[in-house]
Amino acid sequence: MADESRGRAGSSTRTRSRTGGGSRKDTRTRNGPAQAATIACEQLESLIARPSEGASAVERVEEGWTVAVDVLEVPRVPDTTSLLATYEVRLDHDGTLSGYRRTRRYQRGSAGH
Repeated sequence: MADESRGRAGSSTRTRSRTGGGSRKDTRTRNGPAQAATIACEQLESLIARPSEGASAVERVEEGWTVAVDVLEVPRVPDTTSLLATYEVRLDHDGTLSGYRRTRRYQRGSAGH
């Protein structure tokens, strides 16, 4: 489900950024959690050079947004043995990343948390 929602939200934001539709320092994250999730995934990918799987949680906080982003850290074959991690990404109201940290590392095929 996280992948599906990110795909829908991510496509329009990525298209806008590629066509020069504004900078990061705008008010897109004020519009809602989908924009915050998309921005958090993109910002984290650029910092850690690993592909995100999508956002698994988004929460509005006083300072802006906190987004849990799932990242593929170690791809393996079969894919169910790949290692993923969840990162907590903090964005201010303008969509600027103010911090991130890895909160969990797990195998894709494992149940529970």
